[in-house]
Amino acid sequence: MSETSEETGGSGEAPLRQALRGVPLLADLAEAEIDWLAKNAEEMHLADGEVISREGEPAERMSIVLAGELRGRSEKGPGATRTFIAQAGEITGLLPFSRMRQWGATIRAAGPTRVAAISSAHFEEMLKRIPVLEPRLIGLMTDRTRETTRVEQQNEKLLALGKLSAGLAHELNNPASAMGRAVSELRHRLAALPALTAALIRQGVEPAQMDALCRLHETSGQGAGLGGAAMLDPLAQADRESELSDWLEERRVAGAWRLAPTFVATGMTAGDLERFVAGVPAAVLPAAIPWVETGIALHLLLGEMENSARRISDLVGSVKEYSHMDRELTEKAETDLHRALDSTLTMLGHKAKAKGVKVIREYDPELPAVPAFAGELNQVWTNLLDNALDAVAPGGRVTVRTRRIDHQAEVVIGDDGPGIPAELLGRIWEPFFTTKPMGEGSGLGLDIARRIVVGRHGGEMRLESRPGDTRFLVSLPLGDRPPT
Repeated sequence: MSETSEETGGSGEAPLRQALRGVPLLADLAEAEIDWLAKNAEEMHLADGEVISREGEPAERMSIVLAGELRGRSEKGPGATRTFIAQAGEITGLLPFSRMRQWGATIRAAGPTRVAAISSAHFEEMLKRIPVLEPRLIGLMTDRTRETTRVEQQNEKLLALGKLSAGLAHELNNPASAMGRAVSELRHRLAALPALTAALIRQGVEPAQMDALCRLHETSGQGAGLGGAAMLDPLAQADRESELSDWLEERRVAGAWRLAPTFVATGMTAGDLERFVAGVPAAVLPAAIPWVETGIALHLLLGEMENSARRISDLVGSVKEYSHMDRELTEKAETDLHRALDSTLTMLGHKAKAKGVKVIREYDPELPAVPAFAGELNQVWTNLLDNALDAVAPGGRVTVRTRRIDHQAEVVIGDDGPGIPAELLGRIWEPFFTTKPMGEGSGLGLDIARRIVVGRHGGEMRLESRPGDTRFLVSLPLGDRPPT
């Protein structure tokens, strides 16, 4: 419930003039100036949770909080985010000279709240009658912009961290799941091995025959995990498995369809098996072949576990390289740009895979290390690569190039997306400007990246864009240069 008052508030409250005098920014105003504010203010009494301004509606008044508290929250986009709190004695809302046209958040009272609102229609007259307010409100607006930028930059970092964390969890889950499956199968195979060995002994296998089987076991085991069937297309692999299965069935080996894929995985054919078991009696083969297949499967499973462990280790190494969590960041350090770019691509690998994007690396092998704050540069690569992956269509292409130009190292990150319209190229570096749909970007990524490249490293950052070819070019000095 709101009401307008020129003199007094509700029962037990100080008169409006007295309440305005209690606001630090207005405390030293002349009586005539306070009188003008009281006369032209709309006094509003808000209940707990009552809305004073709604996100997206026209911004048309300045609010002086006399008692209570106002809280603003952005309620559009993916998830609500608190943006600010204004307490008693503070001035908020639309300020003179502000370019704000719409409320960026829905503002509600937190408990019973008393507000004096000045319509934007009175701003010109207010500054004429109370000229001391102009520098004060400009200073207030500057402080508010600085704080808003700080909060948005923090949100941008948290958003990027959330994306990377989700991607990393996905990337780690794949090798971890593969290792879990391999361990389960390994346990099953080991449990079955004694019975298979006993069956082989019951067949009365001779030492020379056992030697042949062990050689088959050893030879095929050397190829286990080396991708013997990796070069085969699915149709050729199926044909080879069918051929091996027929060979096994002809020799009365039980479960031929289940055993054949293991031999194919090591690159073996029916002819290879035929040569290895040439000295083994046909009566022994139904017990010998499953025994050999189990031994080969153990090698394959161990290889799969080894690969999974290596993949997890590589991912952890990429995270460590990306975050530089074991290094001091107070001084620049010699930084390998290729390792930094690769670690960032690893962190964003899930996104490229989900869209089927082909990432092309064209690195200059002679590029020297660059003196840099590596962790900050990784934030640049993250913003640029994330934008490129967003821009391309499924199955598109992202290119990362490096080269040396005189005394600078240049990194070019390009994509074959639709490009940036010519009329927007001049605004692309503006803070809070974004070409992404509402809720998908804060508009600070490029501003932050440019500040890091130019302000922190004395480099340059440029954009070239046309349909099918958008490129961000980052140049970094190879020697220390004072930041500009």
